[in-house]
Amino acid sequence: TVLRLRAGKGMVLDPADPDTRSVGSFFTNPVLDRAAYELFRERAADLGEAPSWPCPGDMVKLSAAWLIDKAGFGKGHPGPGGVAISSKHTLALTNRSGRAGTADLVALARQIRDGVQTRFGVTLHPEPVLINCTI
Repeated sequence: TVLRLRAGKGMVLDPADPDTRSVGSFFTNPVLDRAAYELFRERAADLGEAPSWPCPGDMVKLSAAWLIDKAGFGKGHPGPGGVAISSKHTLALTNRSGRAGTADLVALARQIRDGVQTRFGVTLHPEPVLINCTI
């Protein structure tokens, strides 16, 4: 059951599925203090209520996938060199061509991070540990 669910999100290696050539979920769900959350809600008011969860210390966790999608980076969104957002899972950045380099992936991640920041005032952070590169 778990493998079937994960495969449906492109998270089980399959040579025939380019969505499985990914680094997995690339961005963590951001956690905002109450003031930052209220500013976010003002900026996102035209989109309805965003998925959010209360956290200790009067903090609020937002869905990174929702932020990415609503900032205009939907499933399948292409990046340079054959990288793209997975067609199955908005948080996964994929090497669809199988030939893209780290710089291509970092460029797409930077485009997404900057787009979410511009639209919502929320900064996304990478989940994987980046070595010898930064977004």
